[in-house]
Amino acid sequence: MSGFAHEIYTWFLDNKRDLPWRKTSDPYKIWISEIILQQTRVAQGINYYERFIENFPTVFDLANATEDHVLKLWQGLGYYSRARNLHYSAKYLVEKYKGIFPEDYKSILELKGIGKYTAAAIASIAFNIPSAAVDGNVQRVISRYFGIKSPVDSNKGIKEIQQIADSLIDSQNPGTHNQAFMEFGALICTPKSPNCKLCPVVQSCYAFHNKQIEELPVKTKKTTQSNRFFYFYLLEGYDYIILEKRNNNDIWKNLYQLPILESKRELTDNEILRLASPINEKTINIKSVSNTVKHVLTHQKIFAKFIHFEQKIPFEIDSKFIQVNKKDIYKFAVPKLMERYFKKIKLL
Repeated sequence: MSGFAHEIYTWFLDNKRDLPWRKTSDPYKIWISEIILQQTRVAQGINYYERFIENFPTVFDLANATEDHVLKLWQGLGYYSRARNLHYSAKYLVEKYKGIFPEDYKSILELKGIGKYTAAAIASIAFNIPSAAVDGNVQRVISRYFGIKSPVDSNKGIKEIQQIADSLIDSQNPGTHNQAFMEFGALICTPKSPNCKLCPVVQSCYAFHNKQIEELPVKTKKTTQSNRFFYFYLLEGYDYIILEKRNNNDIWKNLYQLPILESKRELTDNEILRLASPINEKTINIKSVSNTVKHVLTHQKIFAKFIHFEQKIPFEIDSKFIQVNKKDIYKFAVPKLMERYFKKIKLL
């Protein structure tokens, strides 16, 4: 082990966080934790992990669950394709491997929703296979320490960093090694304002000595965001509301939502009401129109409004809609944006 890797390893043993998935070598539970931690902060992921394992303690429980149940437990984490892929792969593991997690990197990589980083993390932590796991934290640590100028989002940069990570891996304790580097990037070598005063390798760090901490790692691709305008119609009867399931290949796929009108531009209140199909019914009362709510996702900004209608007699609804008793709303997986609205008007 190099002196650099040894210092990181020693730091980790003294400073690692007490996390629930670090108390098991069960590949199923490690897999769940790694998928949850994709695009999710550790502090937020802990409760989701514990709730997920409580509901699905084994791969068989997850495979036998309904997708609605899986998505409901995932509600609020975002990137819902992660949950759908977990569910799909759980069924695959039961069908192909009789519920036994494969013990080699290549087979793990074949599971839907698992990339090179996640496969290496599971293989090293659960099976002690010396595979270097390179996530954003590891990219940052290696880029700064070794002064890698190749963009980390380019093929050249990815290959260069992976080669260094492979050369550093501790073949005796690869799981601990990978966790040490990820933890170091998360707690010390952070994206902004890294804690160089507590860094055990600062004296040999290229970025520190060349005052390039803010410049490294280099990224070429900038995230662009599109604007979308969503107008949700809350159709409320005496003891029910109307929902629909999102089944197109878009954000929030297979989650439930209020009937929606999407526009490429912001609509006026008159346009919002005129375009609402139920407004022509004389028995409908317009209870309220919300202020615009901004909801930011990675690649898009959503500007949403909620239009609340009341009617004491049943709505005539299309077959794509479902009538849900108010007391059962909590059972349905809905986008975080909608959950907040339901809580605000005390439907949840």
